[in-house]
Amino acid sequence: MRALLVDRSAPAGLRLGPAPDPRPAPHQALIRVTATSLNYGEVRFALRDAPEGAVLGWDAAGVVLEAAADGSGPAAGTPVVTLGVDGAWAELRAVDTAWIGTARAGSDPGAVSTVPVAGTSALRALHRLGPVLGRRVLITGATGGTGRYAVQLARRAGAYVIASTGNPRKHGEVLLAQGAHEVVAGPGDIADPVHGIVDMVGGPQLVQYFVLLTQGGTLVAVGHAAHEGESFPYGALFGDGGRHDRSLVTFSLPACTGLAPDLGWLADEVALGRLDPNISWRGGWDRAADAVDALLNRRLHGKAVLEIS
Repeated sequence: MRALLVDRSAPAGLRLGPAPDPRPAPHQALIRVTATSLNYGEVRFALRDAPEGAVLGWDAAGVVLEAAADGSGPAAGTPVVTLGVDGAWAELRAVDTAWIGTARAGSDPGAVSTVPVAGTSALRALHRLGPVLGRRVLITGATGGTGRYAVQLARRAGAYVIASTGNPRKHGEVLLAQGAHEVVAGPGDIADPVHGIVDMVGGPQLVQYFVLLTQGGTLVAVGHAAHEGESFPYGALFGDGGRHDRSLVTFSLPACTGLAPDLGWLADEVALGRLDPNISWRGGWDRAADAVDALLNRRLHGKAVLEIS
């Protein structure tokens, strides 16, 4: 098969080349990949740390070429969306059936490929907040792929949605159209407490937002775009004055169980036009270096999709 291989002598550290076909374990299906979406974390960290010749990639959509030998998962010929810790940037991918969602026939593989990390992280983070109907929910880093899914899903769940972005003037109109009730630049723009926070940024901003939680509120730390630590000042964790029982929750998507139904449901919502995949860059995988450069230099807001030809 062909794949995007880690090659630090090539532009963006990737080149198209031959790689061994994957050999599925009994609980894995073999997927013919048709599209993959890129995530900032994989191009910023996974690509930097991977050995030469590795095949990376978390998100992929395609078709089942060979069903799992143990009988689990979808049958051969089924369109699917898949999640994994590697292997998405290739023509063939072996995937645990627990991380395969069935996609609607005729759906756009590029749009569906945005679901695994961004969409499912947003969905599971919101689940962790508990019921949000009629409650105030803040989404930080709202212009990224996960943030935009979180805005849409929180609004669908009946929350009063506050979207935080570094440039409300530039991104406010889009975020309002996708379901935000307010778009703010930072903690100082929020006057009233919030019940839940889905945070994509981390660092000092997380500390500033945490103190906005009302009693019983939860902050889910999904992303860490600030690349800085969190230092809480004395008193920030006190429980008096209506601040009792506030929670700070860590998050790791691969540690979540039962993801296959979530992947399938999200893929269906995207295919039916009820969720916007927020594709801001799209092209053939021979242009992967352009997409990686745009992501690393923060020129993209939303998702970048590579089509596997």
